[in-house]
Amino acid sequence: MWGMTENERNEQVPSLNPHHQQAGRTSRYSKAWLFVAFAVFSVAWGGNEATPMLVFYRQEAVFSEVFVDSLLVSYAVGIIAGLLICGPLSDRFGRKAVMLPAPAIALLGSVFIALGETTETVMFIGRILAGLAVGIAMSVGGSWIKELSTPSFDPAAVPSSGAKRATMSLTAGFGLGAGLAGVLAEWGPIPGQLPYIVHCVISVVALAGLMTVPETRQSAHLKVKGSFWSDILVPTITHPRFLTVVAPIAPWVFGAAGVAYAITPRLVQDQVDVPVAFSGLLTVIALASGFTIQQFGPRINTEHNARGPIVALILVIVGMAVATVTAVDIAVWSAVIVAIVLGAAYGLCLISGLTEVQRIAGPDDLAGLTAAYYTLTYIGFFFPMILTRLSSTFTYPEMLGAGIVVAVVFLVIVTVFSRKNLPSTGE
Repeated sequence: MWGMTENERNEQVPSLNPHHQQAGRTSRYSKAWLFVAFAVFSVAWGGNEATPMLVFYRQEAVFSEVFVDSLLVSYAVGIIAGLLICGPLSDRFGRKAVMLPAPAIALLGSVFIALGETTETVMFIGRILAGLAVGIAMSVGGSWIKELSTPSFDPAAVPSSGAKRATMSLTAGFGLGAGLAGVLAEWGPIPGQLPYIVHCVISVVALAGLMTVPETRQSAHLKVKGSFWSDILVPTITHPRFLTVVAPIAPWVFGAAGVAYAITPRLVQDQVDVPVAFSGLLTVIALASGFTIQQFGPRINTEHNARGPIVALILVIVGMAVATVTAVDIAVWSAVIVAIVLGAAYGLCLISGLTEVQRIAGPDDLAGLTAAYYTLTYIGFFFPMILTRLSSTFTYPEMLGAGIVVAVVFLVIVTVFSRKNLPSTGE
């Protein structure tokens, strides 16, 4: 050994050479993002499998209509808590420590919901836990995927890979979870429990996979200054680009999705023999449309303007227009068209907003700003409940038409600021 040159010694002992260390890490962890993506997928599965189950609970008539609607609220409360608290927490202490419990929390949520088929308190707690896990997966899981989708871990990754991988895993989980739950609740045995048992199995696999993934923010708590409470404020939330381009499209992420697979199934349920399965089908169609367009998200979005958000809002307007017209005399085929168009709007809004966020945020507030963005998206989650509450005063065509006006106003704002306040595009 001592008679060798330095290069020869490094060839014998690669760990002595930092370049070899980097190459080893890159080779070993180039697919690590897949384990986090599967965890996000599994948590999203558990969160959205309740969408067709709400129809099932209404059919059972054990709970009041008000309580069934409150399950949406409890879910949203859990999500917002997970987003606002756990996103900044992971910026300070690291992704793995905060994301690792998410599949376990989601599993526990499914256990509570399965056991609470006839018990309001147990069901309510389960939905909060499901939402909490989804909030963690969105903010922390998405940020972890972004950091694992950089050349230092994955040489094949490009700047848009993080947003694409995060949104597609989320959308796939939302869609497949709801679709299978609809089928099992309509035709399977123990319909109030079987969908959640399947999710529990998936959660165990996801948790095992997460344990093998490396931390991407080493000694993160030493790099973030100030108190944790100051982290929650997320300074970059006041970035002009966030306020004028990201914030206007955010509510339409789940606003579009909610109209597609929460309002539309209710309008057409008297025309189908299997309303639970049909609700699941519309959810799958909408999210499959969103998943498909997300594959082209990196081509639609650009670093030079807000083309992605603009196209997304145009899809929202078209989809809401179709929904407004079809609500006058709803039919099964028109419900499917609404799901396709508004599903595409959901998918492009989601990936375009997250792409802008990942350009704006720095490493110390990536999860925090991601959490702020997703919190704004869940404003749209309340759209179906608001429309239902107002349906005794206004018709659905009137309310959906008002939504078109709001979307047009937001489109004007985003278009005006399309080329302004562009952040640095450095990786």
